[in-house]
Amino acid sequence: MQEVIGTAIAIYLLSNRVIPIWGGVLITIIDTFTFLFLDKYGLRKLETFFGLLITIMGVTFGFEYATSKPNAVGVLEGMFIPWCKNCDSRALLQAVGIVGAVIMPHNLYLHSALVKSRDIDRTKKEKVSDANMYFFVEAAIALLVSFVINVFVVAVFAHGLFQTTNQEVHDLCLKHPSLNASIFPENDKYVDADLYKGGIFLGCTYGLAAMYIWAVGILAAGQSSTMTGTYAGQFAMEGFLNLQWARWKRVLFTRTIAIIPTFFLAFFSHLEDLTNMNDILNAIMSLQLPFATIPTIAFTSNPQIMGEFVNGLGNKVASILLSIVVIAINTYFVVNTVNELELHWFPLLVVILVGILYLLFCAYLVVHMAISMGNTRLLRYGFVNKYVMGPIDSALDISPISYASLTPNSGNFTYTFVS
Repeated sequence: MQEVIGTAIAIYLLSNRVIPIWGGVLITIIDTFTFLFLDKYGLRKLETFFGLLITIMGVTFGFEYATSKPNAVGVLEGMFIPWCKNCDSRALLQAVGIVGAVIMPHNLYLHSALVKSRDIDRTKKEKVSDANMYFFVEAAIALLVSFVINVFVVAVFAHGLFQTTNQEVHDLCLKHPSLNASIFPENDKYVDADLYKGGIFLGCTYGLAAMYIWAVGILAAGQSSTMTGTYAGQFAMEGFLNLQWARWKRVLFTRTIAIIPTFFLAFFSHLEDLTNMNDILNAIMSLQLPFATIPTIAFTSNPQIMGEFVNGLGNKVASILLSIVVIAINTYFVVNTVNELELHWFPLLVVILVGILYLLFCAYLVVHMAISMGNTRLLRYGFVNKYVMGPIDSALDISPISYASLTPNSGNFTYTFVS
């Protein structure tokens, strides 16, 4: 839904409020035909289009960064000391949302599926080893570019809007009659920034060109995220649900799931509600991260699955520590949010029950991961042996090389996990 919301807001800004938000949501249906067109001409064309969208994001957000000229020393300090003094729950929500937006859980499945598209002789260890190195470099570059783009965005608005009042921005926008100054109430409260208010602020501060460039950037970001989400949904349907539908049906189905609730939300609510929902959805992405990362660590740390390409000790320790940090941040975020909301007993009880289930499921995944790493002592406990068990039969060997040697079409295969 986030990508649909972002695209709709971008269209709303580019049309200078002529096309309503719900109209922008409907326009995103065209994405379906774009994906089908690109998919028809091959994955390389799709990857080229991805590269174009990322380039647009880098150029547009980089322009905003160069125009606003935030304190470079402060930006560097924030990279290595991620702490914000006197920040409220809204700032915490956005911080957690950034984690979910940058490290999107479904992209782990997308990258795993895209690896299969490479024509590699998986029967030869050296070929697989070389491919792993190139995939690592590719993923590292993608994450670095994503990090830099997010630094541009966060730095621009931290520099311009942190502890800036609505009245200050409202007065600034009065100099530009074509812009919607009323979006900023005439009061002394600090600006509660979002995608739309951010665009208006840039237009009021640096001119209309800055607003339109910002809109083009979030349009490109929305399209890129839409494509990754759609294709990840397709691969999940194929792998987990074994739905062998025609490609256009899978694309249309995954797009419909996102578009229908977003359309009703956009049609029956206000713009501010929609942008707040965007931040909440990003935070939910962060809450879902352990559900993708911990099983990934479990599978890649299992020698029966990975063979000689199993995770080393350093990778295991680093990935486990990062997972613990994410779970701790999510727990702190939920507790802090509940305290801020001052819920009555029944909603509070629901939150507590859901929180307990969340932590129990994370614990289940951690135990499963430990068994995958060879900690068979946990299987001595009856409930673990009954409800968790090992991830794979010990007599089965499906390491990449051995599996490929048994598969005629070794350039394109899938693993089958047996419980």
